[in-house]
Amino acid sequence: MEDNEIFRTTSGKNGVNFRTLTWPMAAILFLKVQFSTGVLSIPTAMYTLGALGGSLSVIGWTPWTEYTAIIMGNFRTRHGGCHSIADMAEIVGGRFLKETIGLLFIFANVLCAGSAIIAISTALNALSHHAACTVWWALIAAVSIASCASVRKLENLTFLTWAGFVSIFSAVLIVVIAVTIPDRPAAAPQTGPFELGFYAFPVPAPTFAEGLVATCTIFVSSSNTGAFIPVISEMKKPKEYNKAIYTSMTSLTVLYLVFGLVVYRYCGKWVASPSLGSAGQTIKMVSYGVGLLGLIVTGCLYTHIGAKYTFVRILRNSRHLQDSTVTHWITWLSCTFGIATLGFILAESIPIFNYLLALLGAIVFGPVTLAFPAYLWLYDHRGYWRESRRRKALYAFHAFFIPLGCFVTVAGTYAVCLQIRDAYASGQISSAFSCADNSNSS
Repeated sequence: MEDNEIFRTTSGKNGVNFRTLTWPMAAILFLKVQFSTGVLSIPTAMYTLGALGGSLSVIGWTPWTEYTAIIMGNFRTRHGGCHSIADMAEIVGGRFLKETIGLLFIFANVLCAGSAIIAISTALNALSHHAACTVWWALIAAVSIASCASVRKLENLTFLTWAGFVSIFSAVLIVVIAVTIPDRPAAAPQTGPFELGFYAFPVPAPTFAEGLVATCTIFVSSSNTGAFIPVISEMKKPKEYNKAIYTSMTSLTVLYLVFGLVVYRYCGKWVASPSLGSAGQTIKMVSYGVGLLGLIVTGCLYTHIGAKYTFVRILRNSRHLQDSTVTHWITWLSCTFGIATLGFILAESIPIFNYLLALLGAIVFGPVTLAFPAYLWLYDHRGYWRESRRRKALYAFHAFFIPLGCFVTVAGTYAVCLQIRDAYASGQISSAFSCADNSNSS
């Protein structure tokens, strides 16, 4: 056993051994955490940015967030005993930074769970022809996610994760094939001339708020890398974390480019959000039926990771952390159902899928995925700015992440709030906790 790991490998008669994940299992968990949310939102973002701008955004952001994930993993290797990014924050910035990053981490997973709840309620609306109020479908989604997330070990979720990935991958593939068959998009006028709206550069050019919201949407599709750190504590060999990152993030970049560009090429401005609704009612029902398990698993993973962080914070250094006591179970179930409940409330307050994701990217992932990993690197390499030119350049490169993260946070939050305000003013969002299906607005 490695020194300073959170979970022990032997757990006693009534305990649970959390240290069971191999690196391929971790890789599929990382891929699944990111893939469902991103692939459903990228085609709409590409319409705002154009095919070239959208592609460059994917190619730019995904390797960047991959690198920041590696930075955080390397920092954890150097500083044993870190279960989450909040523990890392305590090392470099004390208690205040720890609590700030911890709150952002929980908020990130709550918002991600909320985006999954929106997608699931949209699926249930499509499959039932809106047979019930959207709020009820969202509530069913939240309960399903919380129940699934209550499985204690990530290893026990890996089979479900594989099934979920196959589910959402198949659903997206069905849509990708379906949109290429008809002469015009399903949402476009079916007779007479029409404008597709596929451009290398957007026409007309987006406003500052529209462009930044689209950029934040693409950014958030690969930026929940802070959620990867707690997974390391459940790996058999934590040092194999980098293998899982390179495998999952490379696959993610390719899948986003292929699926995003094909759907945008054939749907143009008629693309739906989430994108599974882009090929007409029949294919929409088929794709949501096939992909429903994948959407539930996505919400489950976000909820599980957020709950596991809270659970460890509460019971760390206590026998209740791994022993199956009443305290253990009450704490664990309170964490999973608490995260899902908060996700449900946010999903019903901001029921447009892309706006919720963009808000997530601006408020949370700007500081957590860009600025914070840069600060970790600068902390471990603080002597570089006094050394060779190469090392000074490396220091300056990483220091640049911090103002970039601040810009994404401040400007991105402002832009998303403007868009949400306009959506309420125009009736695109009827009201919070409305029975209307607002999620298909793009």
